[in-house]
Amino acid sequence: MGARPQFIKAAALSRAIAATHAGPQAIQEKILHTGQHFDAAMSDQFFVELGIPEPAFHLGIGGGSHGANTGRMLEAIEAVLLAEQPDALLVYGDTDSTLAGALAASKLKIPVLHVEAGLRSFNRHQPEEQNRVLTDHLADLCFAPTNTAVAHLQREGIAKERIVRTGDVMADAARIFGELAEARAAELLGSGILQGLIGAEQPFLLATIHRAENTDDPARLEAILTALGQAPLPVLLPLHPRTRARIAEHGLEPLLGKLTLIEPLGFLAMLLLERRAALVVTDSGGVQKEAFLQGTPCVTVRGETEWVELLKCGWNRLADPADPAAMLTAMEQQLGLDPLQQRPPLYGDGYAAEAIVVRLQQL
Repeated sequence: MGARPQFIKAAALSRAIAATHAGPQAIQEKILHTGQHFDAAMSDQFFVELGIPEPAFHLGIGGGSHGANTGRMLEAIEAVLLAEQPDALLVYGDTDSTLAGALAASKLKIPVLHVEAGLRSFNRHQPEEQNRVLTDHLADLCFAPTNTAVAHLQREGIAKERIVRTGDVMADAARIFGELAEARAAELLGSGILQGLIGAEQPFLLATIHRAENTDDPARLEAILTALGQAPLPVLLPLHPRTRARIAEHGLEPLLGKLTLIEPLGFLAMLLLERRAALVVTDSGGVQKEAFLQGTPCVTVRGETEWVELLKCGWNRLADPADPAAMLTAMEQQLGLDPLQQRPPLYGDGYAAEAIVVRLQQL
């Protein structure tokens, strides 16, 4: 693993693995952290807060281009696998760390297990789409979170014995950590900006922007910041390091005047804000689903999403990130969503990690 979404998924699965304790069916987990997210607020904080076991290996590889990072990771992961000779390598999601791990293990004939398999945005220019498609076809077991994901894998010719419908470990994380976040609300909000905003009980919009196709395109980034500045509610924006750097690089700081900026948050604080927000606006794959699991409507500023179920049931809506008017219209539409509208059980019962562990014990 190497990035925020993977840490959250691992928090649920590591708990289920630890519960196997000792005996013939016990599983020993050794975590390899590539270092893809190397900022303490995007990495170390999650391990401490979510009780994830300390990594046995930390490669410290991050900050470079996709090709450079993936190549360096591949070489370093191979060295670890040769030394450790694990029974299997488990990878999460769709990052460069995911693909590097899958490639290294597959070439060494070590079984590859892919958590969150079968997602498709059908945008082959998207690095995440490239990573997830390649990983699924390398994987010996594809742990699919939804029926839609299963159907995607089947259409691509992946053998049915390699596909396991488990539900989504993000639903596990919502179940496990949602109540904990509420119990620790006073501590998580502190006495500063967050407490002032939430304590006033005024509706607010929570936004996250970090994808390269949005932050590295000056026109798109300007359009997104313009739309957020004109949003119908006060906007809280935890600022990703890449986004902060690109805003400065493109000279877009004047567009931040109406936004409340804060540093990146830990998972518990984000869960709490997602739960309390009237609307979430994001380009993140994970955050759009976290918003749904916390009962908050979402606008995704992308041309597509891998979580197509959320569009079909109305809890998420796509908006063109190059068009401020389209984004504002989508915000207004989602704010009109009935907060009592029932959320369909799209992602399982919140015990996907246990289903994965049962399959691991059969290896």
